[in-house]
Amino acid sequence: MNLKMKRLMFVFAGLLASINALPKEVLSGKIVTVIDGNTVELVAEDNETYKIKLHGIDCPLSGQDYGEKAKRYLEKMLLDKPVSVEMKGKDRWGTRLGVIIIDGELDPRYELLKEGLAWTAEVNPNPELEGIREKAKEKGKGLWKDNNPTPPWVFRRKQTLTQFKSS
Repeated sequence: MNLKMKRLMFVFAGLLASINALPKEVLSGKIVTVIDGNTVELVAEDNETYKIKLHGIDCPLSGQDYGEKAKRYLEKMLLDKPVSVEMKGKDRWGTRLGVIIIDGELDPRYELLKEGLAWTAEVNPNPELEGIREKAKEKGKGLWKDNNPTPPWVFRRKQTLTQFKSS
């Protein structure tokens, strides 16, 4: 390998290391509203209100079996509690996606999945979360008591089709 190539490789390795060293956006604050089983509002330390969806899971919606139960479960875990949120980007509608941690250790996504109150993401599910979902399904917990529960993304698509036809 010639000297130019070695230098180029060294610069490239440095760039990669610096990208990974970028600080992750973490918000701290208090959950003031639970909108549904996987969407909350956080008032951060800067007094700004942020709407955040739990990254990597999808809960039944209002009007779906277990939708209200998932919301109530999340309220018990999060409402008026101080939390930290590691931001993971935004969904296609611009809603922030995050991993919420209570008391520095409890991740509500795991709890919702263990209770059978959530699916993992439709696209590229996290293997760790998927394993928790599978265990709940094997045990017939929550929505997995039903033989063929309707995932929220299917429910949303059906609602959208119905709305277009009725107009």
